[in-house]
Amino acid sequence: MGRSKVKEPLVIGDLVVEKPIIQGGMGVGISLSSLAGTVAKEGGMGIISTAQIGFKDPDFQSHQLEANLRAIGSELCKAREIGPNGAVGFNIMVATKQYDLYVKEAVRAGADIIISGAGLPVDLPKYVAEAESESDRMVKRGKTKLAPIVSSVKSVSVICKMWDRKYHTTPDMVVVEGPLAGGHLGFSREQLTGLGADTKNVEKTFLREQYEKEIQGIFKVVKDLEEAYGKRIPVVVAGGIYDHEDVVHHLELGAAGVQIATRFVTTVECDAAEAYKQAYIQAKKEDIVITKSPVGMPGRAIKNPFLERIQKERIAPTRCFQCLERCNPKETPYCITDALVRAALGDVDHGLLFCGSNAYRAERIETVAEVMRELTEE
Repeated sequence: MGRSKVKEPLVIGDLVVEKPIIQGGMGVGISLSSLAGTVAKEGGMGIISTAQIGFKDPDFQSHQLEANLRAIGSELCKAREIGPNGAVGFNIMVATKQYDLYVKEAVRAGADIIISGAGLPVDLPKYVAEAESESDRMVKRGKTKLAPIVSSVKSVSVICKMWDRKYHTTPDMVVVEGPLAGGHLGFSREQLTGLGADTKNVEKTFLREQYEKEIQGIFKVVKDLEEAYGKRIPVVVAGGIYDHEDVVHHLELGAAGVQIATRFVTTVECDAAEAYKQAYIQAKKEDIVITKSPVGMPGRAIKNPFLERIQKERIAPTRCFQCLERCNPKETPYCITDALVRAALGDVDHGLLFCGSNAYRAERIETVAEVMRELTEE
């Protein structure tokens, strides 16, 4: 049964993805056009992260917003050249400063989907509708689909009720991201502990059955929405999914697809520097730790000299890149943009290496085609 479910496409309204695999968005600069375009070419859905997406632009240091907005269109165009018939979209964090401008630019560029978390995307439908009404020049293959990232029954209920009340609409897809995911986590340390987790070894100690009951609760909320709107709303599960067995397990739980990020980092086509990929390959299980980001959220990363340093001292930012709403440069322990850009460019000892709980399982550099085959075939 598992094998046949993995062969079924992921259907999101009029958007059909050949394989039920979404490549998770990773910033800064880890999932751009090369990775996303190749995943789309191989039948999955490629996702580009907009987090400081224009960091390689010569204008970025002085005009980061303009550089980032330009890069949205250019990266999507390059991804389309690689996988012209595949699905490509963006991950846009709600916590991004001037979030609305990023959403509108992604819609104008012709994104197939916007996946949005790191906060509640309460006004996402509004920004998308404004972008669609502002431009009659868009060349699109259908309306941009909207997919909030949630981690609990409460969060999906709040988002869906507000979208219904304010905009008379509902998500086109829902992404459920669990506590084994990489980067910023949608859980406080207290919530992680409440799941039975030692935050240094979450993947071993969190109460899987308890969280999977939460996922079932989210399925029920979405099913009620489907009946109310007469519309199919696929639910995709993310966090800690690494191999074929993981994919089959989550599809058999009732998910329509899975979102996978960490597994794609150690691919030839990933946009990260080679040193970044090698840091994953060289990491041991005990090197995967929970750290605190400058905005107070827990995040999962690979232990390195940078993490050791920030535990001992503050690295005062020399400038502000205007990236996150809740960041105060006068108080922040370090600049997260600077740390993530350093890592993406290969300075792995002085940068922040976000990762999922399974990063230590990487043993070699693979191609995206090899990864997609392993995920979907027994």
